Amino acid sequence: MELSKQDRAELERLEEELWREETRFDRKRMSEIIAPDFLEYGRSGRIYRREDSLAISRQPIDAVLPLPDFEARLLHQEVAQITYNSAVTYDGVVQRARRSSIWSRIPGGWVLRFHQGTPYDT
Repeated sequence: MELSKQDRAELERLEEELWREETRFDRKRMSEIIAPDFLEYGRSGRIYRREDSLAISRQPIDAVLPLPDFEARLLHQEVAQITYNSAVTYDGVVQRARRSSIWSRIPGGWVLRFHQGTPYDT
């Protein structure tokens, strides 16, 4: 069981929407792709639920795109895991994390169910 090239490209585009200011802070768009039961273990160790993620105030995002070391694999016919490394600059300091997301396909497309960021140093 392998992820199609089309699904891989779609999931990469969706994951990058989370790192683009114009889509990340579009509450309507994020409501479409963040599942009602969403859970995140943030890079900081903080736990976020869907409403926490939707309520984040708009701010500049200085992330490296395309996402470094992006990988996608099927866990089940309708469930995919995405992994990549993030590099985001805050106040002149680059913060790096290993990222993992779980997406599931529903009739309207893919939705994000889980995300985790684990900090690392180079």
